[in-house]
Amino acid sequence: MKIAFCGKGGVGKSTVTVLLGKFFLEKGYEVLAIDADPSPHLARLFGFEKEVKAISEMKELLEERAQKQGAFYTLNPYIEDLPEKFMLKKDKLSLMVLGAIREAGTGCACPEQTVLRRLMTHLILRGKEVVLIDMEAGVEHFGRNTIAPMDAILIITRAYRGSIETAKQMLNLAEQAKLRNTFVVGNAVRNEKEEKMLRETFGEKFLGALPEDRELEEMEIEGKPLFFYNGITYEKIKEIGNKLI
Repeated sequence: MKIAFCGKGGVGKSTVTVLLGKFFLEKGYEVLAIDADPSPHLARLFGFEKEVKAISEMKELLEERAQKQGAFYTLNPYIEDLPEKFMLKKDKLSLMVLGAIREAGTGCACPEQTVLRRLMTHLILRGKEVVLIDMEAGVEHFGRNTIAPMDAILIITRAYRGSIETAKQMLNLAEQAKLRNTFVVGNAVRNEKEEKMLRETFGEKFLGALPEDRELEEMEIEGKPLFFYNGITYEKIKEIGNKLI
């Protein structure tokens, strides 16, 4: 099973990714998590103590694999050895921290992005375990068809207008790309009124609501791994995980 997590920045994509990863691990699955967010947090949230450098920050490596020479670079970079070199492992959990490259000023990140995208595709296609991808915020990856190989796409939203509008836009783009197993999960939903509003807004695409959770917020504030959290939100995560199975 291969699942991508999308949504507007700050809605809790990484939180949902980690808690669903915990659910699948407890079910006995092997899990490969891929952190493709420009500000990666999955290593910390999963409880890896080692400081991790995202591959997107390894400029010399990316240029070498892209065979970058001036304005020219290869569209088929060699990346097959990178998982063995940079993948983190803990029991049945594997984590690959890709990150993402943001263009600054007039610089072009195309060669480096080519390496990252090919590496992501390689990881997705070779994965025989549950594959969970924490995507960058926004809707750009739909246009790049980055998530086309997914079995399911979860759009995480909060119950406020900006987040909901982004989720609607993502659903529309997913429909255009014929990505049919695209669903919406409400996060930090404060009351029944907000949950009802989300259900009415997204209809059959609404997979479930996760409650506002002070315990989870405190763990985030204190920088504690969410992998060891077992509170009320995790009970709701189990319901969503069973629906996906």
